[in-house]
Amino acid sequence: MEFEPAPLEEWMRRFYFETDIDIGSSGVGDLSLGRLRDLVGVATAELDRLVLRDSTSWGGLALRKAIAARWGDGDPDRVMATHGASEAIYLVLQALLDPGDEVVAVEPVYHALVSPARTMGCVVRPWPLRAERGFAPDLADLEPLVGARTKLVVVNFPHNPTGATLTAVQRDRLIDLVAGVDAHLMWDNAFGDLVHGAPPLPNPVAGYHKAVSVGTLSKAYGLPGLRFGWCVADPGLLERMIVLRDRMTLHLSPLVELLACRVAEHADRILTEVLPRVDANRTVLLDWAARHPGLVDLPVPLGGVTAFPLLRGFPDTEPVCRELATRDRVLLVPGSCFGRPDRVRLGFGGATDELRAGLDLLTAALHRTPTDAER
Repeated sequence: MEFEPAPLEEWMRRFYFETDIDIGSSGVGDLSLGRLRDLVGVATAELDRLVLRDSTSWGGLALRKAIAARWGDGDPDRVMATHGASEAIYLVLQALLDPGDEVVAVEPVYHALVSPARTMGCVVRPWPLRAERGFAPDLADLEPLVGARTKLVVVNFPHNPTGATLTAVQRDRLIDLVAGVDAHLMWDNAFGDLVHGAPPLPNPVAGYHKAVSVGTLSKAYGLPGLRFGWCVADPGLLERMIVLRDRMTLHLSPLVELLACRVAEHADRILTEVLPRVDANRTVLLDWAARHPGLVDLPVPLGGVTAFPLLRGFPDTEPVCRELATRDRVLLVPGSCFGRPDRVRLGFGGATDELRAGLDLLTAALHRTPTDAER
């Protein structure tokens, strides 16, 4: 199989490790191992007792119980622990779909959610989140896309990169639409715990038997280097996924599983530290946009830690992002990575001082670089 390009990963490969100020990533600030152990209660002696043997293909039972209790429907037999959400997504798509199947997916979209399906020969129908509506999802746009040939509907709310999300009523209507044609629903829950001004949406796996939920500790919990994710699904689908996994990664490290289990058991301890900083950073971002209406148009993010602003006068933001990276060592992601070259993905999950510094350098770059009208 020849995969289509993954421009976001290519951009991050080029600039993530070559920059000092990060206002482009989609997660909160990274935790050190020491800080993580303090927060969730992992002693040195417990680490020393750990035997580095193989885990099971599904993940250890204690770990699956903790994930099921926190992010599932309480049933550990419906949980598989994975190498990040990316492995879970890939395994779900490969196990569930056949060439020619129809998939409906939110757009803009993180490439991993649809690229394997297109590579397999599936028909991917985009559900557009429209800029003129601030990217707020409209189920009237979705309804005509879902029909008898629909095999799978793919969504990620809160949404990366726009920060848009559903209301509780819309979430229920979405499930009704998918259930009405007996399709599967893949609910990417990477940002489910990062919401602003409202409670997290209930996970559909608790009420719809064909719902599949994937999650990760990379985004809301500052643990991308742990490379830990999970999938909650019907056991029959998990069985088909295991057949693929037997030819790939087999299982996780017991060290990763120990830390992940403790995070799942004490997730609120981390969120209590993370959420106030995220709220403060969101205010900083919105205040910055309000001060510079001639430079940016910023739809208000309702979840996650990314926004998707328009840079006025720049039909292609990649040169600005490239100059920021090479001249100012600031990471910002061009919207072309999500099919919208006039926008940027701006992340606000890190340290507040770093966000302020990055926004100041972005402002200077926008004043310094001629707009399309001035060229």
